[in-house]
Amino acid sequence: AQAAGATRGAIYWHFKDKDALIAEVIERSFGRWRDAVEMPLEAGDEMSSEEAFAASMRRTGAAIGDFPDFLRLGLMLILERRPEELTARRKFLDVRRRAAEVTRASCTEQFPDLAAADVESLVTLTIAMADGLFIAREAAEVDLRRGFELLATAVLGTAERLRARATNR
Repeated sequence: AQAAGATRGAIYWHFKDKDALIAEVIERSFGRWRDAVEMPLEAGDEMSSEEAFAASMRRTGAAIGDFPDFLRLGLMLILERRPEELTARRKFLDVRRRAAEVTRASCTEQFPDLAAADVESLVTLTIAMADGLFIAREAAEVDLRRGFELLATAVLGTAERLRARATNR
């Protein structure tokens, strides 16, 4: 209410309850993150596909830093196990599914030679590490740009190991 320059009553005029308000915050924050992540990379000097992937991951980390509300609220909701499914929790699970789709598309483009199961492994690794980096940032232990640079290195290295494993089968 304070950020919007409105009273609490005005906020609840537009939202049924706190849960509906949180669900909307998650959706809006995620939309801003997605818009920032999906912008084309600036075409500077020639970049290798690995450099472009790392640049994309840095941008993803920066966007989480700029629009953290969906992840901050969502992680709290996901860890809270209530018997009834809150609207905001369901919204975050939907947002997480859409984030996985963005990650899957990126990994499929970056690693077209990997089997679908290996791409799914990279998606799981990327999202799990992104969650961890975000939590570390909240504890003031990591810069997200640098953390996501390291995440890109980890994903690229894992992709190479998955390729080698597939070749040795």
